[in-house]
Formats: sequence, C-alpha cells, structure tokens
Amino acid sequence: MTNPYIGARVVFDTERTVSGPFTGVAQNLGTPTTSSPVLMVIDNQSTVSVQFVVNGVTWKTFSAGEALVLDLRANAAHAPTFVVDANTQFQIIGTAGSGIFSIAILYAK
Repeated sequence: MTNPYIGARVVFDTERTVSGPFTGVAQNLGTPTTSSPVLMVIDNQSTVSVQFVVNGVTWKTFSAGEALVLDLRANAAHAPTFVVDANTQFQIIGTAGSGIFSIAILYAK
C-alpha cells in the first residue's frame, strides 16, 4: 500500500484572503480544503489583531503584521504523515482595521 502523504510533487492551492475592515464575527478563509495541507503560510497583513480559527476552534491570535510558516514536514523522519485533515475550514475573527489576512497552502502529491 502506498502512503499518500509521501509525495514527490507539490500542489499549490489558491491563496485564501479576507480583507478588512473585519466584521467581528467568524469569516471563512475560502472553502474547506480539498486535500491535506503539509505547509501553510499564515499572514496577518492587517492593522489589527486577528484570531485564526480551525474547524470552529480558535487556534492562535495573530498580531497586526505577524506571519507564521506552518511546516508539517519539517521533521518528516519523526512524523511523515503529519498533515492537516482534508475538509478543514479556516476562519478569522477580527474587528475593523484595514489590510488583509491570508493563508497560502501547499499539498504533497
């Protein structure tokens, strides 16, 4: 059986963004994922702090201007199948402000 998470090719997903001013309630960052992300660039290019929500759970609050590279393959020898589940919905919660919040996603194929 072939392990679907050990791939030699990268697949780029469309960048997902929400532009300010933010509404103060959860706003979807695109649609649920169709595959399992292995690398994400999460970037708050807005002027306010924004909560990053994963499937309804607030995971992290990003300060204005803060970014994070979430590389789930960095320690592949220890966790080669460490991925985000397919069908994961990302959201943000922020109030007012200007600028954008974005995530860029890479899949392994």
